Amino acid sequence: MKRLPLIAVATALAAVALPASLSAHRMWIVPSTTIVSGEDGWVTFDAAASNDVFFPDHQPLRAEPSATAPDGSPAKVENFAIGKNRATFDLHLSKPGTWVLGTVGGGVGGSYVLNGKEERLPRGTTADKLPGLIPAGATDIKLSEMSNRNEVFVTLGAPTDIKTTGKGLELVPVTHPNDLVVGEPATFGFTVDGKPAAGLTVLIVPGGLRYRTGGTGEISLTTDAKGQVTITWPGPGMYWLNTTAAGNSSTIPNATRRFGYTATLEVLPG
Repeated sequence: MKRLPLIAVATALAAVALPASLSAHRMWIVPSTTIVSGEDGWVTFDAAASNDVFFPDHQPLRAEPSATAPDGSPAKVENFAIGKNRATFDLHLSKPGTWVLGTVGGGVGGSYVLNGKEERLPRGTTADKLPGLIPAGATDIKLSEMSNRNEVFVTLGAPTDIKTTGKGLELVPVTHPNDLVVGEPATFGFTVDGKPAAGLTVLIVPGGLRYRTGGTGEISLTTDAKGQVTITWPGPGMYWLNTTAAGNSSTIPNATRRFGYTATLEVLPG
């Protein structure tokens, strides 16, 4: 199946600029389940940015997510509502196979100096708006083009293949994300613009932090030369996965690129 198409969103792009362990708030989309049996079903989602993953204590996701059906056709979430600290919505699984739901967004950040004073680009800046935002005579221009992908995989019946777009930072499943079991190793690959991304730090955080003692349970892994990591799950439940990358292949002159990727994964008991 195809990955989510690029859509313009303005949801906490600042989170792309920092590694997950340094970012004040973590974005997430958590489903009621990731696996549904039968020939038809529904999944309900909560989405927010918060201090603790899966506990809404900061602000809701404001951009309505997109969804892609197993055959690659676009789908639409239903009953999207924005509350004080979280958004909620439903997805109707009307076709068997794996569905991809989430947001894909981007923007441009940076600063410049004018008349001896440093100025910053406004939030929500995109590449097409950039020429009119930096005045003549500006110096010390520092620009960063950012893109962020936040997604969830849900399956009706048997899992189906997940295809990548070759754009930005993406997860390339070796182990299907809806086939995760406690005690069994799972391997995920990561690519930047379709090429293996070696040396990335991948942070995996189990849910339920508010009710857990003895640390956060965070797991930190580093991608190998193939851009892959392997994890053996320590326990069942929902897990938050995040990684970031940087590069110099921006379409904007003299700008760097920053990428972020986030996913929610469900691990079943052995």
